[in-house]
Amino acid sequence: MEAFLNQLPIGLSIGAVLLLIALGLTFTFGQMGVINMAHGEFIMAGAYTAYLLQDWAGRQAVIVALPVAFVVAGLMGLALERAAIRHFYGRPLDTLLLTWGVSLVLQQLARDLFGAPNVQVQAPQWLQGGLGIMPYNRMFILALAVGSVVAVWAYMNRTGQGRRMQAVMQNRRLASTSGIDTGRVDMRTFFIGSGLAGIAGVALTLIGPVGPALGTYYIVDAFLVVVAGGLGQLRGAVIAAAGLGLLNSYAEFWTDASLAKVIVFAVIVAFLQFRPQGLFVVRSRALT
Repeated sequence: MEAFLNQLPIGLSIGAVLLLIALGLTFTFGQMGVINMAHGEFIMAGAYTAYLLQDWAGRQAVIVALPVAFVVAGLMGLALERAAIRHFYGRPLDTLLLTWGVSLVLQQLARDLFGAPNVQVQAPQWLQGGLGIMPYNRMFILALAVGSVVAVWAYMNRTGQGRRMQAVMQNRRLASTSGIDTGRVDMRTFFIGSGLAGIAGVALTLIGPVGPALGTYYIVDAFLVVVAGGLGQLRGAVIAAAGLGLLNSYAEFWTDASLAKVIVFAVIVAFLQFRPQGLFVVRSRALT
């Protein structure tokens, strides 16, 4: 029982990180149909942003890096969307190949700039220690994930820009004929989705080292969160991220890292046999 309880904060923090990553994919993949494999490199960019800010901010670099990483990763996503992805809307397999190539280029660029070995980011002093079985750094990651979900929900449902974003995602042609600038909405969507990946990268510096391949360890699981939760469904992403994080943590504790991945994939495949559209589905009267 003690071992079971000790794995709980680990699983929840992994789920929180997956949720931060999946929030961005909920926009770009779940609602826009773009398979962005370079999303993992935006995570890496956020983590390296915190690493670079250590020289200036010291042990508070993680906190200072949160808004900076959001902007850095957001601008990277915006540049990718304007330079290439906007020409491939409606062609998901083409976006998969394109962004996979971009991810390889960005990984090599990181190796050239920072070297192949992993680097460490020092956590703030007040995040040392813990409360019971829950370390403060993992509590901070959970709070960061909750705050991001609330902010995304408020933006999507309480602002005009968020409603226009939903309109374009649901029916691009109708939104365009209604006078909405779909190109501007696409730019804003990719900026926000990529920026959230940057925040996830900063969160990851609190639980492990930073390396050029950091994003590749989490990107597939994040896609599984989006698929299992339901494409474009925020509440589904929250539930799926928590479940996947706990499943991965306990499976790895009882077996090993490689077998744990097999177990996670097997569970997701079995789940999708019963719920092929995920936990939640947008109900519509539109004919397909």
